[in-house]
Amino acid sequence: MTSWQAVDRLDEAMAGYVDRGEVAGLITLVSRPGEVRVNVLGALAYGGAPLERDSLFRVASWTKPIVAATAMILVDEGHLELDAPIDDLLPELASPRVLSRPDGPVDETVPAERPITLRDLLTFRLGLGEPMAAPNSLPLQQAEAALGVRTFGPPKPRTSLEPDEWIRRLATLPLQYQPGERWRYATGSHILGVLLARASGQPLEVLLRERLFEPLGMKDTGFAVPADQRARLTTAYLGQGVYDDAADSQWLEPPSFPDAGGGLISTADDFAAFAQLLVAGGAGIVSPQSVSAMTTDHLSAEQRADAAAFLGSDAGWGFGLAVLPDRYGWAGGLGTLWYTLPEQQTFALLLTQRALWTPAPGLLETFDTALTG
Repeated sequence: MTSWQAVDRLDEAMAGYVDRGEVAGLITLVSRPGEVRVNVLGALAYGGAPLERDSLFRVASWTKPIVAATAMILVDEGHLELDAPIDDLLPELASPRVLSRPDGPVDETVPAERPITLRDLLTFRLGLGEPMAAPNSLPLQQAEAALGVRTFGPPKPRTSLEPDEWIRRLATLPLQYQPGERWRYATGSHILGVLLARASGQPLEVLLRERLFEPLGMKDTGFAVPADQRARLTTAYLGQGVYDDAADSQWLEPPSFPDAGGGLISTADDFAAFAQLLVAGGAGIVSPQSVSAMTTDHLSAEQRADAAAFLGSDAGWGFGLAVLPDRYGWAGGLGTLWYTLPEQQTFALLLTQRALWTPAPGLLETFDTALTG
């Protein structure tokens, strides 16, 4: 069992990052059976008002497991099937073409050997996503950028496209790989958001709110900050430079395209409610079988080796999250990190305003090993 002495050491180490000005502020939350410890340090922005436990953060890729769990609610209810083709709901992606060579011209293609399924979207094995190397040099990624449908990278600026137009444009391009062949990050979540809206007949945010946020009490999670809550929004940074100022943040307005891969705003306690849902085996909202499927590695040994440059050498992929031998969880590129130790029924959250690709030295490693050694 995780000791509170380890959490005390974590708190002390985290305080150093704020005291040295390496991050403007941060929140850690550690939950184990019957007990929760929350540590709130620093400010909403450098020189700003104090950070509060209910301050609002751009949680970026923490959006992915939330949307995956919502998909599994619809699977549990029989509205969707994991291994059924997505053609009925996304006819734009029926009978896709596939590049003859992954690095080849977009007009040299072959037919897909099978349809794309919901499982392909959830496991990021649909045949589209971020390449492991040279992400901006390949013809397919250049074509995605030209059409405004690139899905990897910071969720700013937002696309101005509506979901139907976004999927129409994406579908004019071939897949990079055959469905089920390779693991590639991110695009599956964006397509999943369009699929879920069509399957439910509701805008994605309405679906998330009614089926997950309200039952879990996640009252502060959404794709935009309500006007009367704007003072709670943190400022986001790239290193020491401002990435998204709270005063004129793009998250102050609802998006044209709700980003199911990285667009949500949330709080430490809201996301803790979601993490606890998984620890509790679904809590009557998601079935235990679906939680098990979400938190099980679905990659083959070859796919796992291919994904190691992105996930790390010992990680696989479930539905919207990484799976390691002793834990599962995921990070948000704008400064959040989460892992759950299922055997201990313990999870830990870190929320900062500093992008993970410009991390404070040692911050992620310190948090990542604090409770696991």
